[in-house]
Amino acid sequence: MIVIFTGPTLSPERAREVLPDAEYRPPVIRGDLARLPPKTKIVGIIDGVFFSETAIAHKEIIAAMQKGITVLGSSSMGALRAAELADFGMIGVGKVYECYRSGRITDDDEVAVTFNPVTGEQLSEPLVNVRYQLKAAELAGIISREQRSAIIGHASEMFYPRRTYRAIADKAVNDGVLDSACGDALLDYVRENPVNLKADDAILLLEKVKSPGARRQ
Repeated sequence: MIVIFTGPTLSPERAREVLPDAEYRPPVIRGDLARLPPKTKIVGIIDGVFFSETAIAHKEIIAAMQKGITVLGSSSMGALRAAELADFGMIGVGKVYECYRSGRITDDDEVAVTFNPVTGEQLSEPLVNVRYQLKAAELAGIISREQRSAIIGHASEMFYPRRTYRAIADKAVNDGVLDSACGDALLDYVRENPVNLKADDAILLLEKVKSPGARRQ
């Protein structure tokens, strides 16, 4: 049996298109792994609750692995815990995991978002996505390297539930980093060329779970 914890990063409906034979559950919270069905063999952690409820503890994941369950993580809480528990056998997948594992990013705040608890819809933008989105905008000539650096600095200082591209662009304009026309151009670019690193990593996790190698572990 395969259990995947996901929500705002990748909806269960989208996830089932990649991996149909799994049980999908909302973002993981403390105690969830202790309540897994006895036949569980593989757990994929994509999303987890950070601040509104108690986050999943390291010892819970270690206990599950000691029972013979293969635990993979990506994208959000999964990437963070996989980076912290790689030496204990948790399997990390994707660029966000690699960023945490290498120390390029360190804060929980990098992947934290707010979401509608009923629909699972994401309501704010994770900082790690913003970093890659702005890099793409720089490469496309929409903003300069200096502007990208300044915008990321300002976005880092914003409280995570308030991080939307509109709010980030407005702040950049108000602070004189961008003029109004450049702010509008940046928002147009984001709408037309969205970068969602966390969702891409979530799909990579599902594809890894689907592989014969993962099923044999």
